[in-house]
Amino acid sequence: MVNLNQLPQLIIANMGKVIIGKREVLELVTISLLASGHVLIEDVPGIGKTSLVSALSKSLGLKFKRIQFTPDILPSDITGFSMYNKHTGDFEFKPGSIMSNIILADEINRTSPKTQASMLEVMEEKQVTVDGNTYMLPNPFMVLATQNPVEYLGTYPLPEAQLDRFLMKIKIGYPTQKQEIEILNVYKEVNPLNSLSKVVAGEDIIKMQQLVKRIKVNDVLNEYVVNIITKSRMHRSVTLGCSPRASLLLIRAAQAKAFIDERDFITPDDIKYLAVHVLAHRLILKQEEQLRNVDPADIIEDILKIVKVPIR
Repeated sequence: MVNLNQLPQLIIANMGKVIIGKREVLELVTISLLASGHVLIEDVPGIGKTSLVSALSKSLGLKFKRIQFTPDILPSDITGFSMYNKHTGDFEFKPGSIMSNIILADEINRTSPKTQASMLEVMEEKQVTVDGNTYMLPNPFMVLATQNPVEYLGTYPLPEAQLDRFLMKIKIGYPTQKQEIEILNVYKEVNPLNSLSKVVAGEDIIKMQQLVKRIKVNDVLNEYVVNIITKSRMHRSVTLGCSPRASLLLIRAAQAKAFIDERDFITPDDIKYLAVHVLAHRLILKQEEQLRNVDPADIIEDILKIVKVPIR
């Protein structure tokens, strides 16, 4: 019988054969998967964003599609459209590229706001509505989007409502010198992604997502999260703080972290570990702070220092 508590470590270890020396990143992606969330990966080209998503989909053995977002891509390309069938006299639904389990939304900030908006219902409700008809997406379903923080020409920054749909925003970062040498050795003869095999079944992912929701959350920790969120709304550098959705998602991510660590309860450390990844991208800073290039992550770090941690 499969021990579900051990499966997250198998997923992380399997992805680690492709993404060298980035265990924390792999753990964050796995936490997002178990929390039924989506991930925005912002980093420079060539760092392994696409390989990370491909490694995840291969580890899960689920249906995977890559959508290359460009200025000319239409909402119907994403969601699908109805086409008239002259033989039957009826309109038939032609599924869009979103109809898959794992979606790589590559360079999502390169497409128009209209096409970006088509992802809102998809990511929140896990369904698409075309011509008044609603079609459910496969389960499990996860969007991993990428964007390049360096290039701004020809890009459309994601609006607040879109950013709020992502459970986490993460960066992979450059490898250390030692890790980069290991990458050269690992990739010298063959890409390890080609030989990566499935380690978890889709139905096991669904079972784990259900178990994550049952992880115990003490009322004191609920209050701790709300205190952090409230401080984000009151911070002098912030125009718009975190929403109640952020509170819910931070708790759910902490539950997934506890599950990965094989605990049936969350701790303040789980919340502190995940707070920056879950909350920072939801802050809208005042214009003068943006001009000063203030990092929202630093604001969340400051808030964590001043909010009293509940006694365990």
